Amino acid sequence: MDPDALSKAFVEHYYSTFDSNRPGLATLYQDTSMLTFEGQKIQGSQNIVAKLTSLPFHHCKHTITTVDCQPSGPAGGMLVFVSGNLQLAGEQHALKFSQMFHLMPTPQGSFYVYNDIFRLNYA
Repeated sequence: MDPDALSKAFVEHYYSTFDSNRPGLATLYQDTSMLTFEGQKIQGSQNIVAKLTSLPFHHCKHTITTVDCQPSGPAGGMLVFVSGNLQLAGEQHALKFSQMFHLMPTPQGSFYVYNDIFRLNYA
C-alpha cells in the first residue's frame, strides 16, 4: 500500500476514534508502545489508554492540517507527523497541536503504534 495513503487512513481512523471512543484506541497500541504526552512518558497499551481517557475533557474534535510520512527502517515501519487543531467542547478557540507516530507492522499485516509523541503548540 502507498505510504501516503496508509498514513492518511491511519490518521483519519486514530482521530475519529479519539474524538468518539477513546477506549477504542487500545487496539492500536501494544505492551511495548510508548506515549510521550506533553513530556510525560507512559508505556503499554493499558497505561496509554488510561492516560488518554483521564484527560480533563471528554468531548473534542480534531481538525488535521498536515500529514507527513516517511518509511522507517528495514522492518517496514513508518513515521507519521501530524499537525492540526483541537477544539474542546465549550471553548471558543482551538488549540494547535503536533503529534508524531512511529507505526510498526504486525504479523497479521496491519500496523500498531510503537511510539507516539504529542505536544500542544503554544504561540
